[in-house]
Amino acid sequence: KDVRLDAGRRLEPTHVVVNIDENRRDTVEALAQFVPNIIVTHPCTPEDNRALYRLFGHVFDRTAAARRLEYELDAALGEAGALAATVPPEAALYLIWREPWMTVARDTYISAMLDRVGWRTLPEKCAERYPVLQWGEEWVGSAQRILLPSEPYRFRECHVAEVERLARRPVVRVDGEMVSWYGSRAIAGLRYLTSLRRSLVLDG
Repeated sequence: KDVRLDAGRRLEPTHVVVNIDENRRDTVEALAQFVPNIIVTHPCTPEDNRALYRLFGHVFDRTAAARRLEYELDAALGEAGALAATVPPEAALYLIWREPWMTVARDTYISAMLDRVGWRTLPEKCAERYPVLQWGEEWVGSAQRILLPSEPYRFRECHVAEVERLARRPVVRVDGEMVSWYGSRAIAGLRYLTSLRRSLVLDG
């Protein structure tokens, strides 16, 4: 988020990839003063990566590689969908921050990734994309699954007991990169989530 413009200028890049959620407009405008090509990304669902692959394939003359990524993404989405169709959905609370405690709304990329394997994030409706939560709120108590990722807040093993005490239910640690990183990582992320949910279902 905090781009060192002086360092970027010294690198003399021909292209810079920015993201609407991650980079401020004033930063992008400053980069555009010395970078010929600014590539703006904003995937909101895993399916949006198809267009992202095509864009990168066109810009960097890698259309064959882009087509392969599309094929792999469709396969991973199919695997996730097959699992979601065979097991009941679960209401999930996915924490992203501590002090204050924060989660994700359903219009976020993270929520869409979790939804593909049948985890419906809470709250169901919210004006903010990353709402602050209070543990005593009714909607928080309706979560069937508590997911504790490794990023953006670096939740560690020492936080598991704290969250279990506050949530009054078991916590599952997850690899935050696999849930929130878009692009080619989305393929591995979908397969990771599919495998994780399947294992939890089998464990009961």
